[in-house]
Amino acid sequence: MDTGRRNRAWAAAIVGLFLAVSVGAYAVNELYVYLSAYLWFGFVYGMCLQYGRFCFASAFRDLFALGVPRMIVGIMIATVFFAFTASLVTAGGLSTFHAAPLGVYSVVAGLVFGVGMVLSGGCASSSFYKAGEGDGTAAIVVVVMAVTQAIFVDVGGWLDRLVPASWHASAVAKGLPAGVSAGEGWLDQYFAGYLWDRPIATVSSLLGWPEGSVAGPVVGNFLVGALLPAVVLLAAVYVFSQRAGFLRRRKREGGSPGPRAELAGIWAMLTSSRRTAVVGLILGVVAGLQMFVLKGLRLKFGFENAGAILRTTGHDAGVTIVGTVHDPGTWAVATHGAQWAGWLLNKLGWDNTHNIFFGYSEGIPNPFFNFAAWMSVALVGGAAVMALLNGEFKLKKPTPELALFAVIGGVLMGIGARLGLGCNIGAFFVRAANGDPSGWLFGLGMTGGAWIGVKFFTWWTERKMATEAGGAPDLQL
Repeated sequence: MDTGRRNRAWAAAIVGLFLAVSVGAYAVNELYVYLSAYLWFGFVYGMCLQYGRFCFASAFRDLFALGVPRMIVGIMIATVFFAFTASLVTAGGLSTFHAAPLGVYSVVAGLVFGVGMVLSGGCASSSFYKAGEGDGTAAIVVVVMAVTQAIFVDVGGWLDRLVPASWHASAVAKGLPAGVSAGEGWLDQYFAGYLWDRPIATVSSLLGWPEGSVAGPVVGNFLVGALLPAVVLLAAVYVFSQRAGFLRRRKREGGSPGPRAELAGIWAMLTSSRRTAVVGLILGVVAGLQMFVLKGLRLKFGFENAGAILRTTGHDAGVTIVGTVHDPGTWAVATHGAQWAGWLLNKLGWDNTHNIFFGYSEGIPNPFFNFAAWMSVALVGGAAVMALLNGEFKLKKPTPELALFAVIGGVLMGIGARLGLGCNIGAFFVRAANGDPSGWLFGLGMTGGAWIGVKFFTWWTERKMATEAGGAPDLQL
């Protein structure tokens, strides 16, 4: 069998497997159509990410190191189209989005995450899709990020001594149910004693427009909260990295300067990669459609959280103390890995069900019954299918150096994701598109972290080349 036919056979097998899961789940219980919804949206995300080579790490790396804005443009296109679709869904009362606490923590978390994603060579979402291509380095990142989160949310010890007294007092005063350690553990007190005291707001609420109105989600969240920042960001990218080169080329070709030339330059930047732009558009629309579909299923079956399905069907082991599980209703990535690792550690004897993350907020259900997590499983599968069909699937063993950076980057991404309540998707993309200012704050920190990561790699590469050439390396950063 030739390579093309073999690849198509493997792609068909993956699709067949997911079809079997969907049909089998529905045959067991009609409620499990909710699982299938998450699964197939994840599958589409995986195909799109692989086809468009979407990666937040490469976006910043290409821009800072090479002056290439292709991926930043694609991400902003996806954000704007998601924001538009989400605004219509929200105006119709069918949004599943919940804004995050607003504070400087988002910048700090984004900074840590940004450094990690550049060191590891991929953000959370791209690590999943690259693992679907057979990339061993990306697979290491996925595993390390998952295990780091699972351990980080349950750590205490000497870190507890760093907790401000005000956090501890506020956490204890929350009166959480018995069995949840609000007054113990660094991260538990960070959640209950700090984050939960932060204000929660969207741009529409800050402007005084209710979410149920048209003005709130469309004008406030979309136009002011998403489109305007995206336009400003793209304009800055054009001015500082593309404008001079474009105008020089235009002058050589006999063109004249002026407003029309500037518009032509911006358009050239936006259309420099049609594939990335088209995929960004598709990702944005699909992300908004996912909210609509999942909210529709919740209304149809009369529940607000998938924990109700697990309790109804008798598979409620691992749900939180309040009977819920991680069920974002939107695209998410990092939390699923944390749950998988947390579930495995629990089965190995680690009692991790008393912290706020697993015990009160997200739960650690059996992976098969973790509905939202099927989105990430299918993302890997969708990426594998697209890579196989395009002849881009290849098992790639990481070098020791890449493996080391994957571990370091994965640890930093795991810490940043939990501090920021999400990764580049959940903490930036989804929030920014839904008018949550904390999304742009996380993005600001992620940009700074990526810049630090790029600077480090530039220094590292120059030092390595000098060493290999036998010269004295420059140790200045």
